Amino acid sequence: MARIGVLTGGGDCPGLNPVIRGIVRKGIDHYGHEIFGFRKGWKGVLDNDAIELTRENTSGILHKGGTILGTSRTNVYKTENGEERVLAALEERGIDVLIPIGGDDTLGVARKLFEAGFPTVGVPKTIDNDLNATDYTFGFQTAVQIATEAIDRLHSTAESHDRVIICEVMGRDAGWIACYSGMAGGADVVLVPEHPFDLDEVCGHITNRHETTGRTFSIVVVAEGAAPAGGGEAATAADTVDSFGHARLGGIAHQLEKQIEEKTGYECRATVLGHIQRGGSPLAFDRVLGTRFGVAAIDAASNGDFGKMVALHGTAIELVALEDALSEPKLLDPQLFETAGVFFG
Repeated sequence: MARIGVLTGGGDCPGLNPVIRGIVRKGIDHYGHEIFGFRKGWKGVLDNDAIELTRENTSGILHKGGTILGTSRTNVYKTENGEERVLAALEERGIDVLIPIGGDDTLGVARKLFEAGFPTVGVPKTIDNDLNATDYTFGFQTAVQIATEAIDRLHSTAESHDRVIICEVMGRDAGWIACYSGMAGGADVVLVPEHPFDLDEVCGHITNRHETTGRTFSIVVVAEGAAPAGGGEAATAADTVDSFGHARLGGIAHQLEKQIEEKTGYECRATVLGHIQRGGSPLAFDRVLGTRFGVAAIDAASNGDFGKMVALHGTAIELVALEDALSEPKLLDPQLFETAGVFFG
């Protein structure tokens, strides 16, 4: 029997609650552990703000979006005496192992704590699907489905008004959501961070479609982190950065709306899906993956497999070193983008 701490850090994501539920159910029923959830991510550990998680208070959360623990973008190592405060809080509450659920920033803190001597087991959480060493992360499939349904709806209004509609989706460093939803939704152009775009080429695809196919509308799907070729930067929605140094991206669709209309003469409209992609119930795939990750994480914590992260490889859940998982981002598969390019224009 041990005391296990759990937290959710970074952006919320469909499938977080299934992870928590999986940790709690197997942790209590199989191992007899006590489980404590820290509120608001690493902020909750710094403040020693936690609640005991039981079968009762985690019942009925499988289908719910968001996270019952709350979350924040808190960098322990940008906080004065952050590591000391975290270790003191964990000792005071008697936590034996900590299971952080998050992306590269959240798990980066977990890795440093492990190197400092505290047992941690990571669960990968990034809706962009850009975390290395795992084939998929929960929440990604839900976001793709939401984006695809939005693109389907945009088709009808674009065709009715003979417009070019630019749909902006999430994707800071990697274009997985843009490419998957663009292909599934029949987009005519997909723009991703991995491939800086040439505006003239984009406009050429659109003009060619209108002039040679008889179509009078087009759909452009663009990841928020996409940028023009020649050293251009991604559009930002604010001048400030978070505690991990990330700017809040957004606005590329509105930039393209003006630029494409000026160059082609076609009427353009921008749609930014934003947090709609994060909200609501997770798909069955993400509920199952989140549950499997949670169960595997509590197994690892109970078996002493510390400094590891649970990961999906093919159909199997395996353990990988946090160091390997955080070595570099998982960028969009070039062959997948090449396949999407077959349908441009």
